[in-house]
Amino acid sequence: MEYPWYDVVDGDDLAQGDFIDSCPIIIPPPSMNEDDTINANVCEYDVVIMSQSCDLENRKIDLVLLCPVWPLSKFEERSSFFKSKKGKEELRRGNTTGYHLLNECNIENFKREFSVVDFRNAYSVSINFLIDLVQERGERLRLLPPYREHLSQNFARFFMRVGLPDGIPPFK
Repeated sequence: MEYPWYDVVDGDDLAQGDFIDSCPIIIPPPSMNEDDTINANVCEYDVVIMSQSCDLENRKIDLVLLCPVWPLSKFEERSSFFKSKKGKEELRRGNTTGYHLLNECNIENFKREFSVVDFRNAYSVSINFLIDLVQERGERLRLLPPYREHLSQNFARFFMRVGLPDGIPPFK
């Protein structure tokens, strides 16, 4: 059975898998002291919401977890490996720790090429800020099940990875 990947939504009902384009993210300086006046950079990233929908819906969190989303053509510029057919296939198979490939979107006014979610650079913004932002901007793209759950599971796998010793020696 084939499932649609995306839908277009409107309003302040944030959910995991919502895409926020050009989302302002505050990047603090590399170091600061308690009494310093801070100069922070504000960068805009296309992001996807990674926080759980139930936490968003019930307003159980103050900060929403976001991960950057890169068009595959831009992502390829980061590494020649991802320009190769083998690199793209490794992304497609989910064999690239820290990254998740999303299908292209052909919905009118929301067209996107294949995209890569970057788990290695996660950000948080205030839920109230994000609600105001999506209300101001209107319609947005949402990743649908089962692809949203696949994204979430790959993020969990990336986040929970830990180096463990080999407890049992190989059989000879």
